[in-house]
Amino acid sequence: MSTDDISAFATAAGLGRALAAGATTAEAVTRRALDRIAAHDGALHSFVLTSPEAALDAARKSDERRRQGKAKGPLDGVPFAAKDLFHVAGQPTRAGSNALDGKPQAVTANAVTRLTDAGMVLVGKVQTVEFAFGSWGTNPIAGTPLNPRDPAVPRAPGGSSSGSGVAVAAGLVPAALGTDTGGSVRNPSAMCGVVGLKTTVGRVGRGGLLALATSFDSVGPLTRSVEDAALLFKALSGRDPDDPATFGVPSIQLDTLEQGVAGLHLRIPAPADLGSVDPAVLEHFRAALADLKALGAIIEERPMPSPPEAYMALTGELMAAEAWHNLGRYVAPEDSVVHPDIRARVLRGREVDAPRYQQLLEDRRAAQIAFARYLDGAVAFLTPTSPILPPPLTEIDETKTPLGTFTRFVNLMDAAALSVPMGLAGGGLPTGLQIVVPRFEEATALRIGRALERKRGGLFQTPAGYETP
Repeated sequence: MSTDDISAFATAAGLGRALAAGATTAEAVTRRALDRIAAHDGALHSFVLTSPEAALDAARKSDERRRQGKAKGPLDGVPFAAKDLFHVAGQPTRAGSNALDGKPQAVTANAVTRLTDAGMVLVGKVQTVEFAFGSWGTNPIAGTPLNPRDPAVPRAPGGSSSGSGVAVAAGLVPAALGTDTGGSVRNPSAMCGVVGLKTTVGRVGRGGLLALATSFDSVGPLTRSVEDAALLFKALSGRDPDDPATFGVPSIQLDTLEQGVAGLHLRIPAPADLGSVDPAVLEHFRAALADLKALGAIIEERPMPSPPEAYMALTGELMAAEAWHNLGRYVAPEDSVVHPDIRARVLRGREVDAPRYQQLLEDRRAAQIAFARYLDGAVAFLTPTSPILPPPLTEIDETKTPLGTFTRFVNLMDAAALSVPMGLAGGGLPTGLQIVVPRFEEATALRIGRALERKRGGLFQTPAGYETP
């Protein structure tokens, strides 16, 4: 068997098994990734830059480790990409903006190092919404990645980890790093039809990451399978000396991944909470619930403690306040080069004074208490990831944030969540299922997503037009 016999859409786990069996080499897999980027990314615009020489050198070193019987694990030799918020030594971090100086960084982010220490091969950096402050995935400054699901109509890729979602969905790389402050891993996962894991703050260190809103920012992988998300999550997790949130966090246990959902109590919102959901999305949501119920899960419907819109508003004001602290210097000048839409979002935080911020923190605490009581007796809370299908870029209203309807509150609760594909609607547009769990319970979300993945024989569906080369 050669690399030509292995699908360009093979999962990271599948590639790892092929490498372990000697069916291909890391160098061949990496060359194909670089070739596919060269062939397809001119139209997709998901990558900011690639580093072919460094990637091929890392791949050859992986092959040498395998020859010596010293492979680092199941991900050794597997390519990945990193969102352009993560510092990589010797490369600029632009964060989708012209406001940064573009000088090469002296350090590499913890999350990138964690994956390369596991043997993974970094092939390049991918696009983001400017400063990661947006859910549609648009970026008039650096360019908006094209959602690969509709070759005829340019549609929203979801953001802010837009390039990560597009690159994984189009088969350019099997996995990519993203960040999630209010849905920025889960939005592109739902819009592009891939798997995305929003981790608990403290699970994955944020050293070397450009901050947006520090109490909300988290790091997570985008992949084409739940199995892959679990593998990358394991590699990413652990203490980061540059991120105190990781200090004292319990180690992860993923031994329940294949145990199914029989007997698990799952909670879902009442119909009134789902009033904004597109009928096509709702149909797929009900079908996913039916499959989980058939697997033995116990599903209970209960109205959310507050409307999703209330959580969105509270989260948005807190995010703006923290964004102003982190990014205010770039948007304060009248001649700022930051795009007006992004600038307006950051400037909103300037109006949040200390007493107001303290009140917001108290409101957040009260919301967390109420939601914990709401979830009592259940191990997870399920919603559609996005209430809508990917809209055409020409129809996007940047002043509205419907993609955050069910994602923002997860960050507000300091919880974790997994988004998995739940089927294609009319015209081949993706829908996503969000599995929300309490903080540090990522293993439960992965277990539920994996059960659905096994029942359906896989969740990811290949977009047309990207099968070759």
